Amino acid sequence: MEQSRTAPARTEQPRRAQRPLRIGELAEATGTSPRALRHYEQAGLITSERAANGYRLYDPQAVVRVRNIRRLVDAGLTLDDVRVFLPCLDGDVTAAPPTGRTLQVALRRLAVMDERIAAQVAVRDRLAAALREATGGRVRPVA
Repeated sequence: MEQSRTAPARTEQPRRAQRPLRIGELAEATGTSPRALRHYEQAGLITSERAANGYRLYDPQAVVRVRNIRRLVDAGLTLDDVRVFLPCLDGDVTAAPPTGRTLQVALRRLAVMDERIAAQVAVRDRLAAALREATGGRVRPVA
């Protein structure tokens, strides 16, 4: 008589709930400083609870949210701008379809950057012209 070979039944282990992160752990996991995290919290972008000892404790999902905040800030948005993106900060912010409001904020921020760049170019051009005039054209700005 031949015995059938079947894999032993696997029982699903209940997923262990991830423990809350302290501010230093969240900072390390996201490449952000604790100071920036406190700033994000003050701006209402992330939340924490307080442990009995007063330490801030963050939900592990905050890692995704903080990375998305950093991505948007690195793209030139302010924390006030980022607030518009709150509904999609806990997922893949780059894959979320843009809304009229998020596009408006991004376009407005781009216009501000363009204005600042134009103002800096004008200042640079005035300084370069002043140097050419003062040196009889002998000194050329490094560009």
